[in-house]
Amino acid sequence: MAMVMAESIVGLVVILMLVLIILFILLACRPWRFFFSSPQHRQIKVGDLERPLISDDIGSVQSQVNDLPTNQLLEVLHPQAEENISSPRTQGLACKQKLPSTDEHSNQGANLVLDVISDPSEDVPVGHTIKRTLVAKCPVEERKHVKRERTNNQLPFIAENDSPQEPGLTGIEAQRSSLSLEVISGPSCGLRCSLLSTNTAKLPVTLGRVSPSDLLVKDSEVSGKHALINWNTNKLKWELVDMGSLNGTLLNSQAVQHPDSGSRHKSEPFELASGDIITLGTTSKVSVEISPLVECQIPFGVGIASDSMALRRGGRKLPMEDVCYYQWPLPGVEQFGLFGICDGHGGAEASKAASKILPEMVANILSVSEKRQKVLSLCDASDVLRDAFCQTEASMNHQYEGCTATVLLVWAHGPEDFFAQCANVGDSACFVSIGGKQIKMTEDHRITNKSERIRLNETGEPLRDGETRLCGMNLARMLGDKFLKEQDLRFTSEPYISQVVHIEKASKAFALLASDGLWDVISIKKAMQLVFQMRDNYSADGDNFAEKVANFILDEARSLRTKDNTSIIFVDFATTSTSRTDSCKSCS
Repeated sequence: MAMVMAESIVGLVVILMLVLIILFILLACRPWRFFFSSPQHRQIKVGDLERPLISDDIGSVQSQVNDLPTNQLLEVLHPQAEENISSPRTQGLACKQKLPSTDEHSNQGANLVLDVISDPSEDVPVGHTIKRTLVAKCPVEERKHVKRERTNNQLPFIAENDSPQEPGLTGIEAQRSSLSLEVISGPSCGLRCSLLSTNTAKLPVTLGRVSPSDLLVKDSEVSGKHALINWNTNKLKWELVDMGSLNGTLLNSQAVQHPDSGSRHKSEPFELASGDIITLGTTSKVSVEISPLVECQIPFGVGIASDSMALRRGGRKLPMEDVCYYQWPLPGVEQFGLFGICDGHGGAEASKAASKILPEMVANILSVSEKRQKVLSLCDASDVLRDAFCQTEASMNHQYEGCTATVLLVWAHGPEDFFAQCANVGDSACFVSIGGKQIKMTEDHRITNKSERIRLNETGEPLRDGETRLCGMNLARMLGDKFLKEQDLRFTSEPYISQVVHIEKASKAFALLASDGLWDVISIKKAMQLVFQMRDNYSADGDNFAEKVANFILDEARSLRTKDNTSIIFVDFATTSTSRTDSCKSCS
């Protein structure tokens, strides 16, 4: 009897388990969804699909949308439409970009255009561009960069009969333009690229995630070949073209795309202007600076290169706080030119301010005839450089930001002879090579440096043994940092002034200025060897030889894994170049 009851219980348990398994399968598969259609979706008729989505008559578009009942209109919109975000996977419907309304008091529904799209779900392989919904918003920080408003809030489509030209430029001057691009947000923030419209060998400028893009943006939402910028010789304008990117391109928050938005083809060209913001994907923003070119004969070659670098291989780029610049000639002072590097700490604002103010102060002082003649007669600009640093420090009001400053003042004494003198605060260094002999033009103002420790000890508050920082700073001389200078009088902006060096063109002399990111991994001797190596491998007669040298040294610092912003200026006194810029060039 007991055995029969046990068998009955086991059988009952088995039956219950089977019932539970069947219920679980039914709940997981939900077969009833094939027999009942959801009443929440509005049915779309075949005629609706054949009807054009955008009519030539704007009024008809508004009437078509206004005819929809409010509840039906809300049903076809994604719940996130209030946030201007539409999901391409929601019921096969997407809310496209709003058309500009002809009446500011018109109904909000009149601005909605519905599109039927097909976007099957698929897995994204590793290394491919990650697709993101393109949001046409204009954040506050982006508006700050836009310097020119576009009429009617529309992109300037280039028509065939257009013939734009920069005001005040005629003839050959209008055919030359300088384009500068800087990534201002995203993983590659700080990356810069500059190009001249006359350098046709390097056109067009390509923007993308993979080599050989000219602006290599390491962002997973940027396509391998995302966009390009070219110079239109007929219209004399720079133009932006989207290459059919996955996540799209925005120009001042307006979409740049092929007329058939569902296809991945090249867009039409759109005109660029100085101050524009290009958004690649959703996170990487690129600022555009365009300036006319004025041809200027420079009696020596100049090359500039910089990189913000990263703390580890493949890691995120460091914030760029270096600014390097040069002006030849200085405004109103034909015989003089200035080369400089400012390395910021606590932010980039102090270095940007110093790089603008310092050349102005030098030019203002030299514009006084008596002071200029004194420099030329005595072959010494010590007073000019010292006064310029003093006035720059007085003009800066940066309490918690500061920067190093290294400047090389060069003046001509005939077509073949030059004089050069350097001044610096901080640890950005400069040296000059004349006839193969190296001359250091700067002094290291790190607290660990022997000469700087001697100066600090002479102030009456000597450093303790082993003390390598002052109020957390490893430098005792800088521009800015007013708060630190108020707390500790041992901080100063008094520059070191070098001796004047005489340079003849026949001596094959050159000068190299660089921020501490270079000198942390490369010695002066090694830097000289790199320059001589380039001279052996390449002809020094080329117009861009100095630029090649600067980039070659920068590549060497990058390969040696420097972990700080690195900026380089290379001046080749043995060559002559024609500058097609506005006599002033900066890189940050």
